[in-house]
Amino acid sequence: MELKEELAGVPGMLRPFKAYLKEAGLAPGDQVAYYGCPGTCTPFIELLGFAVRDLALEQVYVPYVDEAAAKVIRPIEGVGMQVSGDAVHLDPKVIVLMGGLAMPGVPVTKESVQAVVGTHPGARVMGICFMHMFEKAGWLDTFAFEMVIDATLDPVRVWR
Repeated sequence: MELKEELAGVPGMLRPFKAYLKEAGLAPGDQVAYYGCPGTCTPFIELLGFAVRDLALEQVYVPYVDEAAAKVIRPIEGVGMQVSGDAVHLDPKVIVLMGGLAMPGVPVTKESVQAVVGTHPGARVMGICFMHMFEKAGWLDTFAFEMVIDATLDPVRVWR
C-alpha cells in the first residue's frame, strides 16, 4: 500500500470512506459489515454509517467477530445512525475492520479475525484505525486491505 492523500479532521475520515463505497460498484441493498469492539468502536461505526446514509446499502455492526450477534445499523430520527436490536443474516460485500480489534487486551486475535473474514470470499476488505494501530499490530501484512484510513488524534488539547 502507498499513501494516496493526507487529510485532516473528521471529514478527512468520512469523505474517503464514502468515496470508497461509491466506487466499489455496490448494488442497492448490498451489505457493508463493520467489525469492531463494543463501546469503543461503536460510535465511530455509527459516524461512518451516518456519512453514507444516503447510499442504498444495508449496514451491519458485528461486535468483535461474533457474527451471531450482528445487528442492523438504522437511522433514528433526530439522532443519527444507531446499532439496532435487529438481528441480520450476514452477506457482506464490504468488510470494514476497525482498528480497535488490533489493540492489546482485546479478546480477539488477528488470526480469529482473519478466519472470519475468510468465510466471506469475494468481500472487499478495508480498515479504519487511529494512531497506526494496524501497522503497530502487524495487520497490514495479514489482511488484503484495499484501503486503510489511519487517523491521528494528536495533539489532544484539554482546556479548563
